[in-house]
Amino acid sequence: MSLYKGERLSINVFGESHGKAIGVVINGFPAGEVVNIDELQKFLARRAPGQSALSTARKEPDIPQFLSGIKDDIIGGTPICAVITNTDQRSRDYEAMRYTPRPGHADFGAFERFSGHADMRGGGHFSGRLTAPLCVAGGIAKQILARQNIEITARIKSIGGVVAQKPQCEPTPQMKERILEAKSQGDSVGGIVECEINGIKAGVGGLMFESLESKIAAMIFAIPAIKGIEFGNGFAAAALIGSENNDEFVFNKEIVSTKTNNHGGILGGLTTGMPIVFSVAVKPTPSIAKTQDTINLDTKQAVKLSIDGRHDPCIVPRILPCIESAAAIVALDTIDN
Repeated sequence: MSLYKGERLSINVFGESHGKAIGVVINGFPAGEVVNIDELQKFLARRAPGQSALSTARKEPDIPQFLSGIKDDIIGGTPICAVITNTDQRSRDYEAMRYTPRPGHADFGAFERFSGHADMRGGGHFSGRLTAPLCVAGGIAKQILARQNIEITARIKSIGGVVAQKPQCEPTPQMKERILEAKSQGDSVGGIVECEINGIKAGVGGLMFESLESKIAAMIFAIPAIKGIEFGNGFAAAALIGSENNDEFVFNKEIVSTKTNNHGGILGGLTTGMPIVFSVAVKPTPSIAKTQDTINLDTKQAVKLSIDGRHDPCIVPRILPCIESAAAIVALDTIDN
C-alpha cells in the first residue's frame, strides 16, 4: 500500500500511469483552511509533462477533481479525495515489454512481487506519474504552512555534471545544452537538487527512530528516481575536522542561532531554528532509446531492448515541486507535535 502514516496526517496515493486515473486520499489536514485552487494548479503545472523539449512529450493537464473533503475551497476536516484523469496514454509503446524488464526500472521486482500481474505500462504504480497526486497533497500543505510563515523551496544544484554557481529554480543554459545533448544521443542525465525549509522553530522533531531527518528521508525516497539524500554538509563532513564542521552558537537579536549551518538545521533529530537544508541525488531517466541488454522472463532468453515512446531526457526540472511536496507534508505533520 502506498500509504504515508504520520503523527496526524495520512496520505494514500493510488492508480497507475496508464490506468483511467490516479489520485490521493488525505486525512488530517486541519478543518477551516482555505485552498487556493488557482495557486494549487500553478504548483501542479511546474510538475506537469509536455511543456518543453526538456521533458516528455506526453501532455497531461493534471487538473485534480476533488470528490470529497473540500467545499467552497475550504477544508472540511473529513477525508479529502482528489482524482486526476489520465488523458494521453500510449499503452501500445509497452505491449512488447511485458516480459522484458527495463534496465533501471522496477519491472523485474514488481514482476516477482506481484507474480506478473501488476499493470506496468508506463511504469505502472512505480511511475513518476504518481507524483502528481503527491503534489496535490503537498501543494495544499505548502499553502497551509505559508500562513504560518514556513516556506519551502527546491532548487537545482547540478544537471549532468554541470554545476550551478548557486542553486537555481530553472536549468541554466549550460544545463539545458547538456540535457538536449543526451537526448540527441538517445540517452538521459540526472542531477542534484537542494531543498530549504525556512521558518520552523527549534526543538521540532523526535529522537532516534523519530528523528526529523528520518521522516524527511522516508518521504523523499517515495519519489521515483531519488537515489540519495544528505543534510547540511552531508558526505562532505566526513573529510572535515570537528572544528571545521561544528556550527558555533551565537545570539542574533536575542534569538539563538549558529554562525554557519553545516548541520543543515537539524541536530540529534531536532530542529535548531536554522534553515533546514538537504540535497538529493536524482538518477538519469532509465527509459532511454539506446539499445541495452535484458532478458525475456517468458522465454528465458537474452534479448536486446530499445525503449520507444515519450520520456524525459532529464527528470530534474520537473522533480522540484515533488521534493517541495514531500518536505511540506512532513513539516505540516511534525510542527505541532
